[in-house]
Amino acid sequence: MRACRNFGWAALAAVCLWLAGCAHPSAVPGSDASAQPEGASGQVAKPGWATRTYAVAAANPLGTEAGQQILQAGGSAVDAAIAVQMVLTLVEPQSSGIGGGAFLLHFDGHQVQAYDGRETAPAGATPGLFLDASGRPMPFADAVVGGRSVGVPGTVRMLALAHQRHGKLPWADLFQPAVALATQGFRVSPRMATLLAADPHLAKDPVAAAYFFDTDGKPWPAGHLLRNPELAAVLQRLAREGPDALMRGDIAQAMVDKVHQHPTNPGTLSLQDLQAYTPKVREPLCFDYAAAAPARAYRICGMPPPSSGALAVGQILGLLQSTDAQRLPLAQGLPTADWLHLYTEAARLAFADRAQYVADPDFVQAPAGSWGSLLEPAYLAARAKRMDGGPLGKRMKVAPAGTPGKVPVAYAPMPDQPEYGTSHISIVDRWGQALAMTTTIEDGWGARLMVNRGLGLRGGFLLNNELTDFSFTPADADGRPVANRVEPGKRPRSSMAPTLVLDQTSGQLVMSTGSPGGAFIIHFTAKALYGMLNWGLDAQQAINLPNFGTLGGPVLLEENRFPPDTNQALRERDHPVTELPLPSGVQAIQRTPAGYFGGADPRREGVVLGD
Repeated sequence: MRACRNFGWAALAAVCLWLAGCAHPSAVPGSDASAQPEGASGQVAKPGWATRTYAVAAANPLGTEAGQQILQAGGSAVDAAIAVQMVLTLVEPQSSGIGGGAFLLHFDGHQVQAYDGRETAPAGATPGLFLDASGRPMPFADAVVGGRSVGVPGTVRMLALAHQRHGKLPWADLFQPAVALATQGFRVSPRMATLLAADPHLAKDPVAAAYFFDTDGKPWPAGHLLRNPELAAVLQRLAREGPDALMRGDIAQAMVDKVHQHPTNPGTLSLQDLQAYTPKVREPLCFDYAAAAPARAYRICGMPPPSSGALAVGQILGLLQSTDAQRLPLAQGLPTADWLHLYTEAARLAFADRAQYVADPDFVQAPAGSWGSLLEPAYLAARAKRMDGGPLGKRMKVAPAGTPGKVPVAYAPMPDQPEYGTSHISIVDRWGQALAMTTTIEDGWGARLMVNRGLGLRGGFLLNNELTDFSFTPADADGRPVANRVEPGKRPRSSMAPTLVLDQTSGQLVMSTGSPGGAFIIHFTAKALYGMLNWGLDAQQAINLPNFGTLGGPVLLEENRFPPDTNQALRERDHPVTELPLPSGVQAIQRTPAGYFGGADPRREGVVLGD
């Protein structure tokens, strides 16, 4: 119960009960998988947390506590993020881990840097990777389960690079919390138990079955003490030898064997792919944003492509500035139908550009020579004219991609397909260094492949299915290529949107935020930003707002959170409306006059800790 020491009684009752194994899983995931980033597992009210000099927010209390231990020991924000990620590999394996990838945005008090640890396609991958024998796109479930979907993992090498530049404690020290938990055991959380019970594929992997399920094939319940000695041994190797311990030698060989030996769906990952992986430091994608009430100018920074997150969030916020949206307050604490109409139309335009243009910048050119062209105020103002912002404005019949700079479009738009998974970490250290890191293995439980070296130790770690973030369809009917098609060495497009907000005048940090949620990461992050910057909400209040958004089709609303009048008003504007669980996992830390205030999503198990 050490993770609960610093909570008040309300937080103890609401959040920490599961650490003692007293909680129980709740409802199973909703039926519309295309809209579910991960299955819903119930909600627990979060109080929000005030701290003085540092704070860490993560999606699982044990991960948050590991980060706090590192910050207390004099570690930097990057040091803490490494400790958090290693613990999440153990206690939240369905969402992220050392077998996946991540984007990290770092602020050192003066400069923002973007660290790209996104997975890459193996050298043996081809544009037709996800086409069946007849040339048609494979069903998602057929593509994701097995070795075919596994990309070269990048999280560990990216974190090592960030540690070289911003770490303060020794690399080896950062693995000790995870090693101790993996050795001594941790309690299965209600969320993990719920998602175990709901997944039909994980038990088909013998290593995963022996670890996550009992001898009768039943998933471990919430509260079960689970040990992972194989992961403990792997992490000890990483602590001693650095990231090469994962990407070379027997651990790398175990990953390659796991991918190639899948009985029905093998992949092409090779030792050469693992050895050659290189993280990248990219120029962050930053844009100016002026909030109306209270009036204040901000600089919002996010990840550039191959992430589409910052671009789409920036476009949505910029498009709304050309409408009456900023003059529409919350009504009884909820977004109104008028505001939701404008937001949804802006999102449809943003997602159209996303489908048309965004892919790995090492393989495709930005429109008009710069990704910033998609955020130019004049371009967004022209795009906003397509939106009917009148009192009873109707839904656009078609929301096409734009042409910034009047440059002819060389690519075909990417067809819709599912996106899943992910976890988010926000941290501020005692020196004012801050980060936002979104980390993933893509689908819940990734490719359903658990890596184990075969030395008699139980457990291991899961591999990603990140290649399914590429377009299954490599070209359109006219032969025009899709920008986000599969190519060897390419990073798949992502929706991850780790975000840092700075005061435009002083350059001081205002907040760090981000979310899991597949393509809905864009909406969850935009909602949190809009709530804090425009509606004056604190981090917890903004996260608590009901979720909403669109992937280009119907308006999706978090079920049982909006009044019937809102749904009806949207339908009168020609919006199809569907209610779903929409389980997000937003974390946010904002600067306050007294220090910091952090919020964690009630739809997930995260907490915030600090001094």
